Amino acid sequence: MSDLRRLEIIPVPGLPEIKPGDDLAGMIIDACTAPADPPIGLQEHDVLVVSQKVVSKAENKLVKVDPTDPNAHKPLVLEESVRVVRRRGELIISETKHGFVCASAGIDRSNMAPDIAALLPDDSDRSARRIRDAVAGRQGVNVGIVVADTFGRPWRRGLTDIALGCAGVLPILDLRGTDDAVGRELHVTEVCLVDELAGAAELVRGKSNGIAVAIIRGVDPAWFGPGSVREDIIRDPSEDLFR
Repeated sequence: MSDLRRLEIIPVPGLPEIKPGDDLAGMIIDACTAPADPPIGLQEHDVLVVSQKVVSKAENKLVKVDPTDPNAHKPLVLEESVRVVRRRGELIISETKHGFVCASAGIDRSNMAPDIAALLPDDSDRSARRIRDAVAGRQGVNVGIVVADTFGRPWRRGLTDIALGCAGVLPILDLRGTDDAVGRELHVTEVCLVDELAGAAELVRGKSNGIAVAIIRGVDPAWFGPGSVREDIIRDPSEDLFR
């Protein structure tokens, strides 16, 4: 039993409303290290899961829309897409310039002012690296960062959070060449580690309670390393059976 790993998922309250140009990394550090009972702090090999929404706000990926029209953001969907995968009524599933296939090109108006729509960050991996570097510089600890957003899945109902960007934590946990519980060698098993971390963190962040950051504590140090969502997770078209 000593080899079993236990994870703790800690919501980080106290992050103020983020505005364009804010020092998001500094504000996250301040929220994590603010006096609390019990204290949260930042520890070596913590993974911070950060909402895409606050990253987009800090990076000013915000567009004015007509607050009286619930579909006013729809023209932006085509501007942010490289191709439309499927349409049904007002619903558009498209591929974004980042390579994500999602509803409405990831454009979101939930938890925003009525006249504002949030676009996806230009490069969420770069955004994650900036936060990680700031934590290392100010706190002297090696952490992983995951920038997370809510996506649907084809052929399955319901939503889950996935990783749009990451830094310091392995995007894919490659188990090929290792043995399963009964000694058989695994040949194709690659675990999307950062998506699993994003989904786990959402369980404490929620959709409407204003918690934009969660810490996952107890992550295996072997899960830390280089890589990015854009380079390591998005499937190349040549490997896509549905395109």
